[in-house]
Amino acid sequence: MELQAVLMAAGGGSRMTDLTYNTPKAMLPVGNRPLMWYPLNLLERVGFEEVIVITTKEVQRMMSTDSKLKSDVKMKLDVFCIQEDADMGTADALRHIQRKIKTDILVVSCDLITDVALHEVVDLFRAHNATLAMLMSKAYEVTEIVPGQYGKKMAAEQRDFVGVDQSGKRLLFMANEADLSEELTIRKSITRKHPRIHIKTGLVDAHLYCLKKAVVDFLVDNKSISSIRRELIPYLVRKQFSKTTTSQKITDDAEDRNQKQSEGSTNHELVIASRDEPLLQLALERSCWNDHRGDMSESYHGGKLRCYVHILDEGLCYRVNTLAAYIEANRLAPKLFVEPAVHPSAVISEGCQMGSDSIMGALCQVADRTSIKRSTIGNSTTVNEKVKVTNSIIMHGVTIEEG
Repeated sequence: MELQAVLMAAGGGSRMTDLTYNTPKAMLPVGNRPLMWYPLNLLERVGFEEVIVITTKEVQRMMSTDSKLKSDVKMKLDVFCIQEDADMGTADALRHIQRKIKTDILVVSCDLITDVALHEVVDLFRAHNATLAMLMSKAYEVTEIVPGQYGKKMAAEQRDFVGVDQSGKRLLFMANEADLSEELTIRKSITRKHPRIHIKTGLVDAHLYCLKKAVVDFLVDNKSISSIRRELIPYLVRKQFSKTTTSQKITDDAEDRNQKQSEGSTNHELVIASRDEPLLQLALERSCWNDHRGDMSESYHGGKLRCYVHILDEGLCYRVNTLAAYIEANRLAPKLFVEPAVHPSAVISEGCQMGSDSIMGALCQVADRTSIKRSTIGNSTTVNEKVKVTNSIIMHGVTIEEG
């Protein structure tokens, strides 16, 4: 493949500790499959043959014994373990595997469940020789009441303001509500080149990114950047319209980043010219094609650093990073694959009433006079007589006693 796939599977699941205190987020069962199975399946379906998996030793041990991962995933998994107690962000993790990176990369989070046509994102990256192409989707509303919240809605997350051009593809501006004062300010360097900007809210970052190899090399020299989402992406989007972007090198100045540098100098340069840059430049010069209208400027206004976004309007795109999202994902995940709702090895008594919207895992045993509706029953679970299970997720190896 022209891209190397990288799966981020080391996150601790800090926003869903009720579930992750004894099971790592990447291995939480969703539809009786480990959560990380879904992005791995997405990558395998589009033709990837190898994936670099950044995770912990605990997850690696669980991966080696999980029957679904062993039977379903045919790709080679190149597992790279980081310390479980290390305070390491996603950009830090990329920095650690820099020697393994030989081409541009596709980074995806282990908590992403989506039916997106992946080529939509990759084609943007290819067609525009972009530095970054990312996936976003419309925010989804949680329809189920979350246990322990007594029907109260949690405080709304602070919004992202995302600015795109008239095509809806070129990513011009990105800011979080928490980082803004009372007003939203767009720099003149952006509006001069893109007089019409569509500002969108209500979008969710899917944590799926195509990145140039040069960006990984840049991270090695700029150790102050710890997170892809919170630091690297806003930095790349902002740098598209810096004065230095007309050349092939983009200087990382501390004043524009407005951030104290914790480790050494960050005046290293991001060289975004690819091996084929001379040919690509020649093609642009001799072509009548342009990426914009309204002026006589050259394509991309001469900028070498370019960021794009594919916004998924319809389809399934869930980040399973909260308890509410976990419940919803278990409800929707079975729609992504076609197989029997009851595993062939499960033993269910004739007196059991089981709805068509439930899933029964491997080696389950269900007794008479039981009712199971709108629920997911984990592997090796025993349900004794006179039991009603409704709107529930039962983990693996659970025994529900009579009554």
